Amino acid sequence: MKIPNRIQPLVDDGLIDDVLQRLKSGKEADVYTVLCGDKINCAKVYKEASQRSFKQAVQYQEGRKVRSSRNTRAMQKGSKFGRKQQEETWQMAEVEALFRLANAGVRVPQPYLCVDGVLLMELVTDAEGGVAPRLSDVTLTEECAVADFHTMIRNIVRMLCAGLVHGDLSEFNVLLDAQGPVIIDLPQAVDAAANNHAQAMFERDVNNITAYYGQFAPQLLQTRYAKEIWMLFEDGKLTPETPLTGLFVEEVHEVDMDSLMDEIITAEDDYYERQRAARERDDE
Repeated sequence: MKIPNRIQPLVDDGLIDDVLQRLKSGKEADVYTVLCGDKINCAKVYKEASQRSFKQAVQYQEGRKVRSSRNTRAMQKGSKFGRKQQEETWQMAEVEALFRLANAGVRVPQPYLCVDGVLLMELVTDAEGGVAPRLSDVTLTEECAVADFHTMIRNIVRMLCAGLVHGDLSEFNVLLDAQGPVIIDLPQAVDAAANNHAQAMFERDVNNITAYYGQFAPQLLQTRYAKEIWMLFEDGKLTPETPLTGLFVEEVHEVDMDSLMDEIITAEDDYYERQRAARERDDE
């Protein structure tokens, strides 16, 4: 096929020998299979901000570190240079997340390099050597669903222990190879400790995965892993091997309504008394 303009520099530099096919056109990137020597890899070509449907929402940017204060100021001003830096930060977030998660034992594609908005990484394949399907495209037995669900939960735990929350995890962002699920698409990954939206994103990620596997194993829908895992994380008790139960009982505090109403009435009385006193001072 014709070599895309964004990939051509990597071909010129000898990093890629040929482009075989386009695998998909996603909301933030186009993905191609490419030949590197005698090995088939994957090239993810990020789209420009104006072409992406997945916007760089503020909640995903919160807590990300930019190495240069000059770059930070430029990004805040929205200058041309700042927009360029913002694009590079968005792209490098996935590269850095992939390296960090791979080192933490999370099942993700092995990244190789990122040059001018093109991420070169491992091609995830199925048992026959073909391109691995997404979870959304497969049907599972109840037994496989339960086994893969617990594998996913353990990967999500490892991810959180590495300090990251995927932020957009669902059956559309997980591939299924011969060994099980592989997590993909991480440009929006957030810092679990520095982002105020991290807990809500984490719970949404876990609930999405639970709902998917729950189609094939309905008993999984009764689990409460999201809240259990996050509580352990907040308490500093979460490790990659922490035993989990899938159970969580939220603390319920009874409200003394009589005392609450007394406080409200007292506050109202104090307010009107201050208003009356103020009027009297104005009349003097």
